[in-house]
Amino acid sequence: MIGLGGSMNLRKQMPWQIRPGKKRTMQWTRRDFFRNSGLAAAGLVTGGNVSGEATPCVTAASPTGPSIYEKIGVKPIINCQGTFTILSGSQSLPEVKVAMDEASRHYVHMDELMAQVGERLAELTGAEFGIVTAGCAAALSNVTAACVAGADPEKMQRLPDLTGLRNEVIMPKASRNVYDHAIRMVGTKIIEVQSPEEFRAAVNEHTAMISILGDAEERNGVSLEEMVEVGRRREIPVLVDAAAERPDVPNYYLKKGVDAVAYSGGKCLRGPQCSGLALGRRDLLWAAWLNSAPHHAFGRSMKVGKEEIMGLLTAVEMWVKQRDHKAEWRMWESWLQTISTRLAQVPGVQTRVVQPGRSNVAPTLLIQLDASRIKLTSEEVKRRLNEGTPRIWVPLAHQGAGISIMPYMMEPGEDEIVARRFAEVLSMTAKA
Repeated sequence: MIGLGGSMNLRKQMPWQIRPGKKRTMQWTRRDFFRNSGLAAAGLVTGGNVSGEATPCVTAASPTGPSIYEKIGVKPIINCQGTFTILSGSQSLPEVKVAMDEASRHYVHMDELMAQVGERLAELTGAEFGIVTAGCAAALSNVTAACVAGADPEKMQRLPDLTGLRNEVIMPKASRNVYDHAIRMVGTKIIEVQSPEEFRAAVNEHTAMISILGDAEERNGVSLEEMVEVGRRREIPVLVDAAAERPDVPNYYLKKGVDAVAYSGGKCLRGPQCSGLALGRRDLLWAAWLNSAPHHAFGRSMKVGKEEIMGLLTAVEMWVKQRDHKAEWRMWESWLQTISTRLAQVPGVQTRVVQPGRSNVAPTLLIQLDASRIKLTSEEVKRRLNEGTPRIWVPLAHQGAGISIMPYMMEPGEDEIVARRFAEVLSMTAKA
């Protein structure tokens, strides 16, 4: 067994009685959530999804009148940018809303709940175990804490004082990003490497963890396979931040031998916005759970409730068994076609579909403006769309190449609205 926080066997040193077992079978299905549920009877779950048919995810229409946000003076957004937390992530699936409502109506022991949920996540994803966290950043913090302190109560209480503990995390320079603060906040020092030689030289007795940003794997300068091999040999866990990536089965990173991979629950999965998913080694993830709330450890402030836990479990169930990913893709392409067709009527506008990388996996529409015919800059178009009614949030393309449209977070019918508003804004100054 790979050591954590020095040379611990976690199964012998867990301070809590509840421990995840090996391959326990749970007779749990989505239908358990819907049975006797008032929300299901009210029609919030579509007939196709309840019957088990694979259909695209469609959120129910909003009620008429001012929204709950407009009543307090906040103007909602049509999200054409993507699964960004600052834009409130994604809209949770109807099935997730039902599950969270049902979960809110009972009390449970949180350790028992996570042990069972971890087993169910393992069944669904093929991972050895899984835990639900308070977002992907919390997963990064909790796993880092587990790598430093394991499940040793005395070491756990010392964090973020890492005196005498392993306190270094090796990370390729290309993987550095603003979110690695979640790793550094535990008290660790990140050691940057750019080549196999630098990586091997950086590994020492102070190394607590090796970590990469999944989206940067090809740019890291050292292969993930080598990092995993060295990590196993030196008993150093390898963690992957894959927040906005697809948690497909079989899991790409777990197949390569990493010890844990972290995802956002409120992005591709369309689970609760304040939830995250960590998959990987059972002992490592159980230690990560013990280092988080409700336990009195470093992650006590990173609380995830029973509602988020069951909501995310439902989202994973939907991802693996119910959602028709090909149908969703066709739907997104049709929305982009609606916008592209409308903009083709505006002189000086060119559009093309761009295929995605690993994160925010959906086709995007690149809109480019001919400055000699459109007397608005991309920044001005973005501002006018944001200030208009309805309010539309679009991202600027990289390196000033125009404007992008990401359909993942759009809702049915919004493609027509976006197409119309875009054409209105651009036509104001377009020259034939």
